[in-house]
Amino acid sequence: MRQAELIRYLVLAAQREGNRRLTRELRAIGLTPAQSEVLRILGDYAPLSLTGLGALLVSERGTSPSRLVDRLVAADLVARAVATDDRRHVTLTLTAAGRSAERAVREVEDRLYADLDAATAGLDLSTMIHALGVLSAGLLAGNAVGN
Repeated sequence: MRQAELIRYLVLAAQREGNRRLTRELRAIGLTPAQSEVLRILGDYAPLSLTGLGALLVSERGTSPSRLVDRLVAADLVARAVATDDRRHVTLTLTAAGRSAERAVREVEDRLYADLDAATAGLDLSTMIHALGVLSAGLLAGNAVGN
């Protein structure tokens, strides 16, 4: 197997296993990974427009975040405010319940990251991080993570 192929499959395998764990733990708090990403982004950057949110999403690339936001608004986790001077301009923020859910998501993620840190303790990951950054540079998902 070529090294490039092995890298691709190892990244996919790690990503799938991480997503399975994340999905399982988020299900326990009533959220999907995509919903949790919206909460985390709003927790860090709100208020945001729908377009602004869409630009920061990694999990929902290529699709409108409208459906995600609709579900989170219906669950009273996200508030949608329409500008009085321009009804086309909508801003999104977390509700009190949304802030609580976002804190629960951070706890789930913190446990995952602590386990990843433990599994890679003592390894120099800078070369791998750089290589993954080069591979995703200029691409939509790479841009969303600040690459």
